[in-house]
Amino acid sequence: MGKDSGAAKRNKKRRLEAMALSQRGALDRFIVRESQVNSENQASDDNIDDDTVEVDAPFADANIVDDAVIGDQSVHPNIDDDPNIGNEGNDTNVADDINNSYHPDIFDPRTWDGLDKKMIDILVQKGPKRDLSIEHGPKDNVSRRFSAVSYNRVLSNGEKFSERLREHETSREHVTNMTSWYDLRLRFDKNQTIDKVAQRELEKEKEHWRKVLFRILLIVKFLAEHNLAFRGSNSKVYQDNNGNFLGLVEMLAEFDPVIKEHIDRITNDKIRDHYLGPSIQNELIILLADAIRSVIIGKIKEAKYFSVILDCTPDASHQEQMSLIIRYVDTSSGSACIQESFLGFLDVNDTTGQGLFDVLQEALKSLDLDVGNVRGQGYDNGSNMKGKHQGVQKKLLNINPRAFYSACGCHSLNLTLCDMANSCRKATDFFGVIQRIYTTFANSTKRWQILKDNISGLTLKSLSSTRWESRVDSVKAVRFQISDVREALLQVAESDKDHLTSSQAQSLAEHELGDFEFVSSLVIWFEILSNINMVSKELQSKDMLIDVAIESVQGLITFFSKYRETGFSKALQAAKQIAMEMDIPPEFRTKRKIKRKRQFDDSADDTSADIQSAEELFRVNYFIPIVDQAIASLKRRFEQYQGYEKTFGFLFTSDRLKSMDNDSLMAACINLENALKIPERIDADGNKIPEHKDIDGTELAMELVYFQDLLAKSMGPIDILSYLTKRPYLPVANIAYRILLTIPVTVASAERSFSKLKLLKSYLRTTMTQERLNGLATIALENDILEMINYEDVIEDFISRNTRRMMLFGRT
Repeated sequence: MGKDSGAAKRNKKRRLEAMALSQRGALDRFIVRESQVNSENQASDDNIDDDTVEVDAPFADANIVDDAVIGDQSVHPNIDDDPNIGNEGNDTNVADDINNSYHPDIFDPRTWDGLDKKMIDILVQKGPKRDLSIEHGPKDNVSRRFSAVSYNRVLSNGEKFSERLREHETSREHVTNMTSWYDLRLRFDKNQTIDKVAQRELEKEKEHWRKVLFRILLIVKFLAEHNLAFRGSNSKVYQDNNGNFLGLVEMLAEFDPVIKEHIDRITNDKIRDHYLGPSIQNELIILLADAIRSVIIGKIKEAKYFSVILDCTPDASHQEQMSLIIRYVDTSSGSACIQESFLGFLDVNDTTGQGLFDVLQEALKSLDLDVGNVRGQGYDNGSNMKGKHQGVQKKLLNINPRAFYSACGCHSLNLTLCDMANSCRKATDFFGVIQRIYTTFANSTKRWQILKDNISGLTLKSLSSTRWESRVDSVKAVRFQISDVREALLQVAESDKDHLTSSQAQSLAEHELGDFEFVSSLVIWFEILSNINMVSKELQSKDMLIDVAIESVQGLITFFSKYRETGFSKALQAAKQIAMEMDIPPEFRTKRKIKRKRQFDDSADDTSADIQSAEELFRVNYFIPIVDQAIASLKRRFEQYQGYEKTFGFLFTSDRLKSMDNDSLMAACINLENALKIPERIDADGNKIPEHKDIDGTELAMELVYFQDLLAKSMGPIDILSYLTKRPYLPVANIAYRILLTIPVTVASAERSFSKLKLLKSYLRTTMTQERLNGLATIALENDILEMINYEDVIEDFISRNTRRMMLFGRT
């Protein structure tokens, strides 16, 4: 048979092309896809990036238009009239008309005919991607539809085997086209394309943009770490009040050639997109915070068991914010350590127990943390938190009985001091006098100068209305400088022209500071506050353990018991020494006895109270009630610590573990097993839920017997867990110690996060969005984890979110 002529070949080629053209888009009849422009996925490509232009623009000008207007020339003249440009919380995209431009999905075969050369280059380098989300398409008029079965058939062992497409994949056309594809990709990798010079310039330009993005990321990191505002009232470089972000960009341009070139391109109108706008800042903040949060959640899941710590406070915009702290055991470094990590502020509208619990449960679900793995919960002493019937702790215990509740130790100490101060009228009056001394000087700069001229050490401080243990600083300043403070008050009484102020200062100097009873109270309260403040500071550490807290509280109770017996005489000795230095009589004032006519039925015993001395009356009516109230309140408010000691006490130290015989050790392990066990139960639908327990008591006892003699002396639970971490053949003991170390002691970490909240959401930044607030707070509070994050991964994540960025920043 002879060869076809040239005309016949051309006719055959035209017929094939016509057939291919007629079949174009035929697959669309069997597949329903979301709109490329209006879908949520497209919004993530367009709206995340506040600078987008048409995709076929020249590369030199193909940059994304930013929110902020840079230089003297504005791309959109109406931006300058927008009053929200400088608003820290306004992240609205200014260039909406440009962000609505169409961006095709380069991996969708239906769009391949419309791709330009740059997109084709990216498609060649990245390779085709099969859309595995399609299961089946809609039926046509003859009840036929496309099915995913046309792609693959799943074998019995789980492997996927191509069945229907095998014929096409072995055809000459497919092999020829795929060979061309991979040959071109290989030439791209080896830089051996025909336009290799242009390709090198393209790669050089992409590398420049990546360097610019890296510097922008570091500026965002610096400002977020130091709780600084980003934007000002102006959004143009080299103009006044343009904020810290653009100010740092201007400063870097003086030294860094990359940023200098970037700024020169902007000011000379060589590029339209600069990536310096608010939306880009917000996106980078969120990416950094997500990277930190991902590391934290990974560690929590590795630890498995964790505790939740919650505390609430209103912010500058009068919105209730609940800080979520997760406490867990971190063994990633090879040794055990306690971590309390911040995971965000939760926006709260309902502050009831049920409302707070619903917010907590939703937050744990969004973080992919199982509420069934909660083994501790720490809150303050508010009724909506600790309520036994309607509080958060009760709601959580209803679904997870193993979530041990622990009231904040610092709040309990604070309430103990409140009880002591309210135990008698003289104690309340004492703190009133301390505050009056401060306000007398603080209400006038002249009077404050008089105070400074008389004292050279500690300055007077106002009383804290919430943190009672911190009042030791206010009492200490008067306790050790009482003579100088009294002299300053006398000078104010003589020199102040305001008669009321002069009279008050004279009264304070003579009747309060000149009274031996006040001096004695000063010595007593300083001793009490100093010891309580010492314990409170110790409990506030992140790695505080329940056994140390129990020991500290027990030591405080022992102190008050001894102070009740010997403290009064020691306080009087110190007070008499101070009185002699101040030249005031070291004796209590005796009240005038009221003489009344004795009735015929009065006995001699009725006058026994009058026989007591003024010193004895002060001890009985003032000193003893305060100390007794302290002991009673400590025992009542820390009563649950005794329950923890009964359950976990045998694990506290190696010495206690070694001192137990096999029978007592077995009994303690069985008791712990019962505490960490949920019995078989019936759910609301009538289904039987089997029993579940964290540990087996018998196995735990066997493991403890094995290694109890191998432990060194005076090892704490962290040291023991570090020992167990290196010995994976003791898994049950490892679980027991991890649960023990997870139980929280205080909510101090949540209180510390409120300090950042006040710095971030100030009265000038009240419109900040919740997402931005959480991002900034996460970076500021967990900056030690931020230092371990690979910034290249963050940049790659930023680039992958937008096809336009892949063209601008993507590497081959």
